Amino acid sequence: MADYSFGGTDEENAELKKLNAEVLEEPDSFENWEKLVRAAESLEGGLNRNSSPQSIVATRDIYDRFLAKFPLLFGYWKKYADLEFSIAGTEAAELVYERGVASITNSVDLWTNYCSFKVETSHDPDVIRELFERGATCVGLDFLAHPFWDKYVEFEERLEAHEKIFAILDRVVHIPMHQYARYFERYRHLAQHRPLTELLPGDMLAHFRSDIENEGPATVQAGGQQIKAERGELEIEREMRTRIDNFHLEIFSRTQTETTKRWTYESEIKRPYFHVTELDETQLVNWRKYLDFEEVEGDYSRTQFLYERCLVTCAYYDEFWLRYARWMLAQPNKEEEVRHIYQRASMLYAPISRPAVRLHYAYFEEMCDRVELAKDIHQAVLVNLPGHIETIVSLANMSRRHGGLEAAIEVYKAQIESPACDHYAKAALCAEWARLLWKTKGSVDEARKVYQQNAHWYLDSRPFWISYLFFELEQPTSAESEVTQYKRIKQVHDDIRRRSQLPPLTIKDLSHYYMVYLLERGTKGSAKEYMTLDREINGPFSVQTTMKQKLSEDGREATTQRRMMMENGHPGVEVDEAAIRRGENPYTKYYQQQGEQQLPSDTQIPSPSHRSITSHPPQSASSKPSGRLAVLNEHDLLNASPSISSLALDRMLNITLGLTRRLQPRRSGPHLQLGAVTTTEPPSPGATQAEYQQTVVLMGQDVSRDLLARDRGYFSDKLRIYEVLMDVVVHLGNDGVINQCKALFRGEIHYPRLSYLPFLLPRLRAFFESFLIDPTAAAHEGWFSYEDVPLKWHYPLGLLYDLFAGAPPAQANGSDRDDYSPSGEVSSTLPWRLTVHFTDWPGNQLVQPDVEGKVLHDAFINSVKEADFLRNGTAKGIMSLSKDDSTQLWTAVQERMAHRERVASLLKS
Repeated sequence: MADYSFGGTDEENAELKKLNAEVLEEPDSFENWEKLVRAAESLEGGLNRNSSPQSIVATRDIYDRFLAKFPLLFGYWKKYADLEFSIAGTEAAELVYERGVASITNSVDLWTNYCSFKVETSHDPDVIRELFERGATCVGLDFLAHPFWDKYVEFEERLEAHEKIFAILDRVVHIPMHQYARYFERYRHLAQHRPLTELLPGDMLAHFRSDIENEGPATVQAGGQQIKAERGELEIEREMRTRIDNFHLEIFSRTQTETTKRWTYESEIKRPYFHVTELDETQLVNWRKYLDFEEVEGDYSRTQFLYERCLVTCAYYDEFWLRYARWMLAQPNKEEEVRHIYQRASMLYAPISRPAVRLHYAYFEEMCDRVELAKDIHQAVLVNLPGHIETIVSLANMSRRHGGLEAAIEVYKAQIESPACDHYAKAALCAEWARLLWKTKGSVDEARKVYQQNAHWYLDSRPFWISYLFFELEQPTSAESEVTQYKRIKQVHDDIRRRSQLPPLTIKDLSHYYMVYLLERGTKGSAKEYMTLDREINGPFSVQTTMKQKLSEDGREATTQRRMMMENGHPGVEVDEAAIRRGENPYTKYYQQQGEQQLPSDTQIPSPSHRSITSHPPQSASSKPSGRLAVLNEHDLLNASPSISSLALDRMLNITLGLTRRLQPRRSGPHLQLGAVTTTEPPSPGATQAEYQQTVVLMGQDVSRDLLARDRGYFSDKLRIYEVLMDVVVHLGNDGVINQCKALFRGEIHYPRLSYLPFLLPRLRAFFESFLIDPTAAAHEGWFSYEDVPLKWHYPLGLLYDLFAGAPPAQANGSDRDDYSPSGEVSSTLPWRLTVHFTDWPGNQLVQPDVEGKVLHDAFINSVKEADFLRNGTAKGIMSLSKDDSTQLWTAVQERMAHRERVASLLKS
């Protein structure tokens, strides 16, 4: 990086230093890069030959780094070339143009500018014509290539090279493009004055002449007689020109047909150039359909050119790189082209955080017998993504294919022993190791030994225990060995229920598999065990003996039972006053049983004056368990201290970010469920983890679990309410081709409470695409439901959860209600399970949103105004925001609240 302490004024140097620091801090921020480039261009009032060497070097360095980061920005290549021309002259500018057309070979604008520059600065027609021919090869097939062809024809007109002009037009009239008719009219006009030898190839001319001569002499009526007149050369030429003109009209008709077919797709391309912002789903669908069309047409050159065009616009989408490589691999003798595609994607566009392209590149090199290079690609991914399970498993399988089973085991051992690999990745790798021994080596005993020896290390790993249970369930048995196998399976299931620290829903799901095993393969005594498990797993909490034992500190059911009597039927959390005074967290045991990570030992609880206050509502016939840590009735809330009431109001304002008017608290009987009030004031910005935990308990158990979930992996001392994520599991509704496809997307989505569900639709539409009955359904046509109730798309996720999670399931025994609790108790444990649909829009319950999302944006802004008025007594704060700040606020809702804190500070000021 150049030293910006030289060149320009002190103010310019300071600004460059500041902007360069911002770029180094956020190298992927296009906005920061643009600011840096503009500042460099304005050094010393604009660079020229007389500028200081320091300023010139600094500006070149900035441009080089910027275009290395974003090589597809043709406009900046043009600006860089113009800058070099003003500083160093023609040769320097030409070098920049050459770098530009090498980086974005199919840019019509860049090639047109380059050729225009060459025409103005060079006096050698052959050199210029050679450059035009290079450009024609690169961009001549573009649907919008007319600026380039116009410039090529204009150059030949300057030289009065009419035969060259006609040759150019003869190429263009065969190309489906936007202005094909204009070129054909000129071509047809010139053809009337060109020699026959230039109009068609010699063999076709000979064929036309032969047909005319074979027709015999023409018959002429002379008086009462018919005389056969021999055709002269002029007559033959005139007849040939007529036939050639008809032949050209056939070419025009074919070109017109091909252009019309492509216009269906070309008219839908709204952004034919590269930009860092995402494309909307309709654009991606159009590119997919356009590529399908060209592939079916079967023209290799046109299909390859369309792929290159697509990968300018969709450079950051892995699916198109992988599709291009797969299509190219299907063509004969194209291995080098495939390698070039993978290299471009891996080195320039596909981020290493998404290693799918690199892994496919490794498989391709393995196919080409370059095994060591394939392994190096895996290792390069692991350097940047240590513990990436998919890459490690891929590397182990590759090592097994070329080095045997022991080589694969060594890969797993090395990764499990590596300090760079985290705890949860090690658990999954351990399960893969056992599976390798079982499936590949065929050694069930060795695989079982791996599971047994490592079970105590990974009590909270879902992949490990799921793999372990299915390993035992899938072992073949006979009548003699069934009893022994039953004991093994039962032992694994007992460990899952009693020893593991898995979330309750995971334990419940795995127990259901064991219960199916009892019915299908159990003995005559299995019915009793099945009914006992059914009571423990699916029964009300009051009869779940094992769960009550796990929730108590001393492991005794009676301890939890005593708390249930005190807490209106809910087990709550046992509070040890002595533990609080020692600074220990009273919720540690509870979250451990939920599968959460234990808090650090140095976490401190505030002084006793701020400890948990639980208000017990009066018992009434209409009251029922809240399913929360604690409850406050309406009378207690209205008569609470000012600090508690203001904190509750602040909670509602912060959680909905302006949707206070629509926020209706969940009710269970006469009680208003707000959770346990644990502090009298919101925590300070520098609060400890324990203080944040106590504050967010006010929002309910679901948010506390978000902040402390082990899947987060860390705790930020800058965490705010609006940064809270929820775990969501989405199933596909009746849109699917097969019923089982609803289980495909069971992975948890960590989604902000303050964001909106429609922002998930493009991801879900792409994921479920191959399972949709109607594959043409667009992403914006999707809608969500919970318990068969359509969810309002203009409500944020957290508000929807607050409104609906307190309602009992609509069907107690439905096949899709695998998270239903028969006790009638509110199932508030995350993840929240939703269903997505892409057909049958519920028009009588939901208004159809617009494609651009403007209605959702307007609803959000209006609700923010209302919240601002409720909080401050005036809406001037939000009304006075600049356009950029207002845009950033909306962008923050879509992008995990990236700018929300800065805008929120403006609203408070």
